[in-house]
Amino acid sequence: MTKQVSRLSLLFIVAVLFTLSFQACQQKENQDEQTAKEATEPKLEPLTNENVTETLTSYGQENPDSIVIISTRHGNIKVRLFKDTPLHRANFVRLTKSGFYKQGEFYRVLEDFMIQGGDSDSRTMELGSYRIPQEIRPQYFHKRGAVGMARYGDERNPEKESSAHNFYIVQGKIRTEEELRAYEAQHGITYTPEQREIYKTIGGAPNLDSEFTVFGEVIEGEEVIDKIASEPVDGQKWPKNIVPHQIRVE
Repeated sequence: MTKQVSRLSLLFIVAVLFTLSFQACQQKENQDEQTAKEATEPKLEPLTNENVTETLTSYGQENPDSIVIISTRHGNIKVRLFKDTPLHRANFVRLTKSGFYKQGEFYRVLEDFMIQGGDSDSRTMELGSYRIPQEIRPQYFHKRGAVGMARYGDERNPEKESSAHNFYIVQGKIRTEEELRAYEAQHGITYTPEQREIYKTIGGAPNLDSEFTVFGEVIEGEEVIDKIASEPVDGQKWPKNIVPHQIRVE
């Protein structure tokens, strides 16, 4: 009887030691996996309004990329970023290369106007609190396919500085000569003959001109914009079925 008890005790001790050893190995393996994940995951140095211009200027010089692909379940949108809006181009490329936009979605949809993306309730990556100095250029207007950066209204943002990450793509609609004259008077601008013709034949959103920075244009995939813009939305113009996006530099 004593020998049997001793054997059982020994077996129990061996089992406990094995369990503890296994748990320790499993814990170390999980820690190693987490460490490896943290080492490979890209991280963004948080920017501030004080260092944003210097940081983006330097980053843009080192990363001259100007073509990005926005992938959605409706297909791909190919975008050319303008080099003469250097801060916005650099910011968009920086967020794209870091993987920030892999956690985004088109979260606001206004048919015949625009689709807005960049944000997401499930985002984990942080980028700091900053705005991009406006780079509004008269040659870049809100024709169909224009890509611009969202911003707060003038009462909170009189300098018209852009959002750090929320962007939009214009779908728009065809405009009349009377509408264009009204927008010219309202915004104190004068459209070129080419711009007038584009608005009257291809369409756009001239109400946004001189108010938001346009920093790129769609060169392929306009039909994808239409598909996203036709998504059923709720009362807040949020798609009832989220439209995630993945963005990469080509």
